[in-house]
Amino acid sequence: MSSLQNIEPKKVFHWFYELNQIPRCSGDEKRISDFLVNFARERKLEVYQDEAYNVIIKKEATQGYEKADPVIIQGHMDMVCLKGEGSDHDFSKDPIEMIVEGDILRANNTTLGGDNGIAVAYGLAILDSNDLKHPPLEILITTSEETGMDGAQALTNEHLSGKILLNLDSEEEGVFLVSCAGGCNKVITFILEKEMLSGKGLEIRISGLKGGHSGMEINKQRANAIKLLGRILNLCNEESNIRLSKIHGGSKHNAIPSEAMATILVEDMDNIKNIIEGLVKDLKEEYRVEDSGLKVDLKEVNIENVYTKELSDNLIDFIMMVPDGVQYMSKDIEGLVQTSLNNAIIEEKDNIIQITTSVRSSSSSSLREILNVLSVIAKRTNAKTVEEGAYPAWQYEENSKIRDKAVKVYEELFNKKAEVTAIHAGLECGLLKEILPDTDMISFGPNLYDVHTEKEHLSISSVKRVWKFLIKLLEELK
Repeated sequence: MSSLQNIEPKKVFHWFYELNQIPRCSGDEKRISDFLVNFARERKLEVYQDEAYNVIIKKEATQGYEKADPVIIQGHMDMVCLKGEGSDHDFSKDPIEMIVEGDILRANNTTLGGDNGIAVAYGLAILDSNDLKHPPLEILITTSEETGMDGAQALTNEHLSGKILLNLDSEEEGVFLVSCAGGCNKVITFILEKEMLSGKGLEIRISGLKGGHSGMEINKQRANAIKLLGRILNLCNEESNIRLSKIHGGSKHNAIPSEAMATILVEDMDNIKNIIEGLVKDLKEEYRVEDSGLKVDLKEVNIENVYTKELSDNLIDFIMMVPDGVQYMSKDIEGLVQTSLNNAIIEEKDNIIQITTSVRSSSSSSLREILNVLSVIAKRTNAKTVEEGAYPAWQYEENSKIRDKAVKVYEELFNKKAEVTAIHAGLECGLLKEILPDTDMISFGPNLYDVHTEKEHLSISSVKRVWKFLIKLLEELK
């Protein structure tokens, strides 16, 4: 704590530190949820915890604000748990090791948990303060946002009465989000069929890519490790007779995969190596700007069994044919992605090979088009598909008092205009709007960078400014 204890705002960073002492990967939230409940009980605050481990903590209005509309402050307690090469961090038990470098707070070769721990820290700091002015508050902290918004999916309005909702799950200071994309995961399944066939094998390992959030950073045209692997395998399959023996890549449905590998049985090792090295040279030139760290390592191995020829060809064909990245840009908001997909994970599971593709769009018809395209490609390659984790878009509202108030307060505080826009990523606001249709919503937050990667970091000064803004905004909601 020594590196954070003197950083302002002290209460915010104190609680952020405390949160990062507790493992809280998506799906492993009981400990952090219980911590939040105990926090509330120690302060004699009204608290509710549901079966999904969502937590609602209520605090009465301060003097003079008793008749103001209740305000919901919302974030999620889970985090994406990723670590870089060489890290021995155990997310199931180890605290997040944090490092301060000037204005930057980062972790030691792991995700930081700023997404969305900083929102929870803001909420706890407000609940832990007795010198602030605010309306009745409902601090809503959800679970498993990063893996399908399961907490928000399970939520009801039973203990929520807020007429204003401040979602703090945004990552660019001075940008107020008022709409977001909806989405769905398409899971493609191939029956795993192997046969005994031994010989010389080659392990192909792709690494060094930036990866990143598949909504926020899909427009940066970074390389997708699974798609690059598909290009390599396809060329090898065209030029020589290869068989897949093993394949995997990616780890999170909402992260652009930065690593992937495959092991193949080859007849002419030197020829295959030359083919791959020639393509890798082209790929490095192709991605010299967006992903200059691209590495492709080749290692000779012994192979004892392989996928059947039909399965091997079908997998390679699917990866080669499947679209990836930005598909359509918005016609309403300049620079905003309308529709995209991210081929996020490929893995062997039991007796199947499973590919998870995350599709996002602010247009329901466009979303359906891409999902149908995936179904057609899967059918042509003898695979089955299911759709999982669908979540609705958050539609723009022409009239919003909280949007107008937030813009006014921001300009008065910092003497510059805020940007009001939409985002090509899923926010829980879409689901929350379904159970709170009359609640006026907006999303904002401090500057976070490289989220969903081991390089995730936040701006300390931005956290301070957003805290100042949040407190002033609450004070103005009288």
